[in-house]
Amino acid sequence: MTSASAPSLTIGMQIDAFLSNLESIPSTHLYIVVIAVSIVFSFLLLNSGRGSSMAMAMPDSERVVVKPSVGHKKKAKEGNNSDEPQPKWHILKITNYVATTAFFISVIQFASDATAYLNDSNALLSFLVIWSLLLCYFFGFFGISFVELDDFVKSIPAGEQVLVDARGKPNNIQCSPDPPVKVVNIHAPATSAPVCTDPASFKRSSSSTIPANLQELSDHDIATLVIEDTIKDHQLEKLLDPHRAVTVRRLKFNALLETLGRGMIWITSASLGLIAKLLWVCSHSRGNGGTCDVEWRECVHSHGYYGGLVASTNRGCKAISQGSGAISTIVGDGITRAPCIRLPSAQEAASVLLWIKEPANFLKLKESFESTTSFGKLIEASPTVAGRNVYLRLRCFSGDAMGMNMISKGSLAVIECLKAHFPNISLVALSGNMCTDKKAAAVNWIEGRGKSVVIEATIPKEVVRSTLKTSVPAIVETNINKNLIGSAMAGVVGGFNAHAANNVTAVFLATGQDPAQNVESANCISLMEETPEGDLWISCTMPSIEVGTVGGGTGLPAQASCLKVIGAKGGGVNPGDNARQLAHVVAAAVMAGELSLMAALASNSLVAAHMAHNRKPVSK
Repeated sequence: MTSASAPSLTIGMQIDAFLSNLESIPSTHLYIVVIAVSIVFSFLLLNSGRGSSMAMAMPDSERVVVKPSVGHKKKAKEGNNSDEPQPKWHILKITNYVATTAFFISVIQFASDATAYLNDSNALLSFLVIWSLLLCYFFGFFGISFVELDDFVKSIPAGEQVLVDARGKPNNIQCSPDPPVKVVNIHAPATSAPVCTDPASFKRSSSSTIPANLQELSDHDIATLVIEDTIKDHQLEKLLDPHRAVTVRRLKFNALLETLGRGMIWITSASLGLIAKLLWVCSHSRGNGGTCDVEWRECVHSHGYYGGLVASTNRGCKAISQGSGAISTIVGDGITRAPCIRLPSAQEAASVLLWIKEPANFLKLKESFESTTSFGKLIEASPTVAGRNVYLRLRCFSGDAMGMNMISKGSLAVIECLKAHFPNISLVALSGNMCTDKKAAAVNWIEGRGKSVVIEATIPKEVVRSTLKTSVPAIVETNINKNLIGSAMAGVVGGFNAHAANNVTAVFLATGQDPAQNVESANCISLMEETPEGDLWISCTMPSIEVGTVGGGTGLPAQASCLKVIGAKGGGVNPGDNARQLAHVVAAAVMAGELSLMAALASNSLVAAHMAHNRKPVSK
C-alpha cells in the first residue's frame, strides 16, 4: 500500500507564495530597483532611437539619409555647407543627459529617506512635480525616435541631399537637379525576392547627355547617337516625332546589319503597328544544337510603341547573352493534315486502318502524295478509327514552306489511292480536325506539328541577381507553382508556360506567318532548375511551331525585311534550312520572354515595370 503523494501547488498558490515573499523585502529597496530599471530603459530609448530606417542599415560612421529617388550614397562631410537653418541636435543630446541626471539624483535623494518624505506632503508634492515634468520630457522626446527623417528629406528643394552622420548632425551636399520621376506604388516584394522593388529602380536615365539641339541634327547623326547608346532606342518617339523615329531606327539597323553582311533593309511605316520588335535572335544558329547569340532589337515601328513586352523580352535576351547563350535543337519537322473518310461499316473502317499500317501499303500512299509536289515528302500516315469513320493523319516534310497548301493537295492524291483499293470510301472532309489546325489539341502537344523545338540556356546566379533582379531559388519556386502546378490545376493542354503566345504572335506578325496558328504554335512547357553551382537552368519545349519562309505573307516588304534580319529570307541552300532557322528564333524569343516575366513575378515587380514602360499616347 503506497502512501498518498503531497498535493501539487496550483499556479494561483505559487503566485500567493511569491507575493508573500515580496512582503519581506523592504519597500525602499524594491522602489530603488524599479526606478533604476526605468532610468536605464529610458536612457537607452532616448539615445538609441531608430531614426531613419536608411540610417540604421549603414555603419555608424557612414549613416546617411538621401532622397529615395537618388540612387547614390555619399559619406557625410564635416561642417555645414548650407545657410539654411538646421536642427540643433547636439543641444537636444545635452538636454537628455541633464534631464536624466536630474531624475536620477532626485530618486536617490527620495530613496535615502523615503519614509520621512512620504509623511511630508509638501516635500512629496515637490518630488511629484519634478518627476512629472521630467517624465513628460522623456516621453515627448521618446516620440521623436519614431519620426522618419526620410519625411524631412522630402521637404528639401530639388538639388539638395540631407546627410546625417553618426552623431546625428546633418550636412548638405549640393547636387545637380534630377528630372522629375513618376513614383509608382507597387505591391511589396515577395519574401523570397532578394532585390527590393524600389520604384526608384524604374527611373528613367538622365537626359543630361542628350544634345540640346537634337531636333536640328540629321537623321544619320541621331542614328549614330543611338548606336553609341547616347540615346536609348525606346526614347526616339519621345524625343522625335513617330515618323522620324522610324527613319532613324531604320538607319540604325541598316548600319548594324551591314556588319553582319546582311545588306540594307527597308521597312515601311505601313507595317504592322503591333510589332515593335525583331531582332536578330539566333543570328548564328545553323541546324540542330546551334548556339544562338541572342540580342533583341526593334525592327518594325509605326505607332510609337515601346511597351512592357519589348522591354521585358529585351531583358531576357540580355540575361541569356550574359550566360551560356541559347542552345536550340529541332527534334521533329512535319506539317500534318487529317482527312475524315467514311465507310459503310465499322468493320470496313478497321480494315482500312490495318491496310494503311502495312509498310508496303504506306509506300503506295507515299508515292501518290509525292507525285503532287517537288519538295514535299510524306513521312507518316497514322489512321484512327471512330465507328465508321477513319481519320488519316498525314505528316509531311514541306521544305521552307509552312506547308498547308502542299499537304492538302497531297492528301487528295492519297484519298484517290485509297479509293482504288476500297471503292466504298467516301471523303467527308479534307480536314477532319485531327490535324489539328488553329485549335488547342492534345494530339499536337503529344505528337507534334510543324517544327518541334527544345531550347535551353544556363544563366549565372550573378546575372539572375543583377539583370533579372531576383534569385535562382525564387524564380525556380515561382515557375513550379505557377507554370507547372497552376497550369495542371487549370487543366491546360500545352499551356505550361507564362506567356509563350505573346512572343510567338509577335514574331509571326513580323515575319509574315499565319497569326491564327499561334494557338498550337504557342504550345510550350517552361522548366527551370537550380544547378549544383547555384546557377539557373531554363528550357522551353515547343512541339508544334508552324512556320515557313516562303509563301503567304513572307513576301510582304516589311516581313521580308525581318526575315532578312535573321538570315532566313526565302528558300534555304538546303530545303527547310530557313524555316528551321525561323523556328529557332521563335523558341529563343519565347524563352527570353519566359525568363524575364518569371523574374518579374518572382520579385513582384510586374506592375511597376508595366507602368514604367506602358504605352503612352503620342502628343500631336
